[in-house]
Amino acid sequence: MIFKVLYQEHAEEAPVREETKTLYIEAENVREVRSKLADRNYNIEYVQELSEAHLKYEQQSEDFKVEKL
Repeated sequence: MIFKVLYQEHAEEAPVREETKTLYIEAENVREVRSKLADRNYNIEYVQELSEAHLKYEQQSEDFKVEKL
């Protein structure tokens, strides 16, 4: 499954909407996503499992890239 992760780069700072970043990651579940990103010190705001239709939509973006962890 592919998950979309919305996060802030610095966990110690207050979240600011304009600085929210997105990454895509392949994992079995949300717990696995969080464990794969644990060493990055991100402030993870939201992890969303992408449906097939949503994934096709996201793939149309020039910024779409699945992280290899």
